[in-house]
Amino acid sequence: MRTILIVEDEKVLREMYGQKFAANGFKTLLAKDENEVFDILKKETPDIILLDILLPQSDGIDILKRIKSNEETKNIKVLVFSNLDDQRIKKQAQELGAEKYLIKTNFTPKELLTEVRKNI
Repeated sequence: MRTILIVEDEKVLREMYGQKFAANGFKTLLAKDENEVFDILKKETPDIILLDILLPQSDGIDILKRIKSNEETKNIKVLVFSNLDDQRIKKQAQELGAEKYLIKTNFTPKELLTEVRKNI
């Protein structure tokens, strides 16, 4: 069973995506902020991380930097999934090692599931 870590601060979205992936055979891990992300990563190694950029305490770019600079987590695939459509941030995310930068409004949950499956 594949494991996905969904990092999303909006509870409704986090739970909706979690349910969508769980219903399609994924083990889902949910985090609302940086602290929860790294608490989970101490115990589990997901196959892929769906990472929002706009988060309350720190932004997703900082989280991505920490993931990719850590020997134990650097090989985990990360898909950035955000409403922030900023070319500079997209470029930075790709340079840091994100597989893709997806704009939330361009994907239905079903399309997102397909995109995640393509990148695992």
